[in-house]
Amino acid sequence: MDKTLFKEFINICRSLNAIDIKPTLMGSLGLEFVSDREWSPSDIDIHVPGDPRGWDAPDEDRIYNFDQINDVMNHLGYKLIDRHEHEFSSGDISIEFGCIDTLPEFANVQLSELQEFSIDGADFYVPTLEQYLKIYQSSSKDSYRNDNNNNKDFEKITYLRGKISM
Repeated sequence: MDKTLFKEFINICRSLNAIDIKPTLMGSLGLEFVSDREWSPSDIDIHVPGDPRGWDAPDEDRIYNFDQINDVMNHLGYKLIDRHEHEFSSGDISIEFGCIDTLPEFANVQLSELQEFSIDGADFYVPTLEQYLKIYQSSSKDSYRNDNNNNKDFEKITYLRGKISM
């Protein structure tokens, strides 16, 4: 697992917990955490409460408490570089925030069924392997995502199907 990115996630997570936000670790880093397999994450994907309309909601309304999150990220040395994507950068590490409340409709994953973890004083959620399979199957239908992710989702789907059927 990418220890540098995971350590940074834990650091950010503790700061979010301090403002009563328990984030969900998503993307390749989250999959590495639950699968114990290298997926070469290039950033940290963090989902937090937000407008269930997801991308249909205006940028400024999509993520709840975004002003507080922005303050936390600035305090940690990150700058907002893309409001639409809710992306922050420290120069070395990119963090993207998404809305967790779209997950039930998007991938038929219930938020109450996410795995809960507490590590080094940081409380967070991560999808199970089965939930990741649903998420990547739903994501794989998005041609924009496929074009920009070099179809990496399909490799993850194949891996997850094999792992789950064992």
